[in-house]
Amino acid sequence: MKFRVERDALADAVAWTAKSLPSRPSVPVLAGVMLRVAGGQLVVSGFDYEVSTQVSVEVAPDADGAALVSGRLLAEITKALPAKPVDVAAVGAHLELVCGSARFTLPTMPVEDYPTLPEMPATAGTVDAAAFASAVAQVAVAAGRDDTLPLLTGVRVELEGSTMTLLATDRYRLAIKELEWRPDTSDASLQALVPAKTLADTAKTLGPIGGEVTVALARGGMGEGMIGFVGGARRSTSRLLDGEFPKVRNLLPDHHSAQARFQVSALVEVVRRVALVAERTTPVRLSFSEDGLVVEAGGTEDARASEAMDCTYEGEAMQVAFNPGYLLEGLGALDGPTAVLSLTDPRKPAVLAPASENGEIIPGYRYLIMPIRIGA
Repeated sequence: MKFRVERDALADAVAWTAKSLPSRPSVPVLAGVMLRVAGGQLVVSGFDYEVSTQVSVEVAPDADGAALVSGRLLAEITKALPAKPVDVAAVGAHLELVCGSARFTLPTMPVEDYPTLPEMPATAGTVDAAAFASAVAQVAVAAGRDDTLPLLTGVRVELEGSTMTLLATDRYRLAIKELEWRPDTSDASLQALVPAKTLADTAKTLGPIGGEVTVALARGGMGEGMIGFVGGARRSTSRLLDGEFPKVRNLLPDHHSAQARFQVSALVEVVRRVALVAERTTPVRLSFSEDGLVVEAGGTEDARASEAMDCTYEGEAMQVAFNPGYLLEGLGALDGPTAVLSLTDPRKPAVLAPASENGEIIPGYRYLIMPIRIGA
C-alpha cells in the first residue's frame, strides 16, 4: 500500500475514526484503525464490536493495499504534521509517513486478525444533518451516566410517520425533542434505544457536514439490534441497547398552576454565581413572586448567597429547589434566548421549554426536571 493524501483530510478522517476506539480493548487489534486503499479511495475504519466508523478520502494512489496501525497514535501524529501533503507507505511490518521533512515509522498489526465491519442495516429515511445534531445534543444531556443502569444511558429514537422523537432520562430529569424527518415509507413505525454517548458523538461530527443524514434501522432479520448513520463520506453503526425503555411521557404534567418567563442567559449567570457557595448535592432555591425571581443557595451555618432577577410570573408565590447542575444543563440545551418554566407544585416536576419573543412556548422541545425537597 502506498499513496499521497492532503494532511487535513487524513487527520480529520483518522481523528473521527479513532475517537470511538476503546481505551482498553479486549484484544490489541481493536485499538487499531484500518487503512485500505482501492480505486483512488482511502477508507479509514474502526470497530470494537459495539460501534463501527468508516470514512472515505480521495488520495493519489501508488499501490493498493491495507495496513492496521494504532488509532490513537496515528491520530496524534497526523494532527501534529505540518500543512503539507503526506506520503504513506506500508513497508514490511511498518507504516511510514513522510510529510515535508518529518518522517514517522509505526509498527503495524496483522490485517487478517481484524474483524469484518458489520453491514449497514436497511435505510429508514433521512433527516437534516444540522437539525439532527442540535436535537441529539438537546436530549443526550439528560441521559444517565450510571453503567449499572444501562437502559437509562441510552436515547430512545422513535420514528412514527414523518416525526422523529428523541427521549432520554436519568430518573431526575427528562428531555424530549420532536423534529421532522423524511421516511422512506409513509407508514414508518420504528423504535431504537441507542447509547447516548455514541449517538451524541456521531451527530456532532455529522452535523457540520451539512446536507442530510441517512438513518438505517433494521426491521427484523438481517442487522437487527443495530442502527446506522451515513453523512457525506462518513458512516457509522452502533449496537442497540436491550430492554424496555420506561414510559416517561407519563411524567409530563398535563397542566400547570404557575409559569415564569425569563431570559435564559440571565438565569444561567445568576445560578452559576449563587451555586458557588453550594456543595455538590446542595440545591439552589428559586423563589417566584409577582416581584420577580430570587435565587438562593447555602444553609444557615454555611456560606450563603442570593440574587434577584427580573422575570414575568403568573400564579401564586412559590419556592422550588433544583440540583444546580441539572438546571444549568437544561437551560444550556434550550435553543432560544427566552424560556418558560411551568410549575404545578414545589414537590412535582417542572418543565422548561423555549419561548418566542412574545412569551409563547415553542413546541418541539421540553426538559422536565425533578425538584429537591427542602425543609418546611
